[in-house]
Amino acid sequence: MPSAFGHAVAAIALTKASPRVRFGARVAAIAALSAIIPDVDVVSFSLGIPYEHMLGHRGLTHSFAFAAAWSAMMLLLFQRGERTMWLWLCLFASTASHPLLDMCTTGGLGCALFAPFSSERFFFPWRPISVSPVEIHSFFTQWGLRVLKSEALWIGLPSALVFATAHLLKRRPTRD
Repeated sequence: MPSAFGHAVAAIALTKASPRVRFGARVAAIAALSAIIPDVDVVSFSLGIPYEHMLGHRGLTHSFAFAAAWSAMMLLLFQRGERTMWLWLCLFASTASHPLLDMCTTGGLGCALFAPFSSERFFFPWRPISVSPVEIHSFFTQWGLRVLKSEALWIGLPSALVFATAHLLKRRPTRD
């Protein structure tokens, strides 16, 4: 998996890229949380749930169904005004970006994108992102540094381009 940093960076760029709505820092923070939350399933390791189980790592919480349900729950908690559909889409995209990025990593068993309807796990054929260690202490090693370098290239740079392009496009005056 990419690190929590990589997932959050991608989600914040997604909030900026919304074509119709200008989301503020609060939505960016909720989107970043939404992009990180699928990894709550790492608790399954300590509960003795096998990795490949639907409730194991990269199982149900890495599915489109989870992204839809999580986004709906966040909408119920934080929705304000007329931006409901765009906010749900932004949070769904942020949450769904997590397994999609995980599918680009060099490790693991793939993501159960269609859980609970299917337990099949998927990877993309091209996997350039170095897999992040699960244990926090392992992150502060050469491995963690290698992950951060990989994420800077494959997540940070594209996210910065999305963010900058969206910022420039939203600053342009609109025609009547």
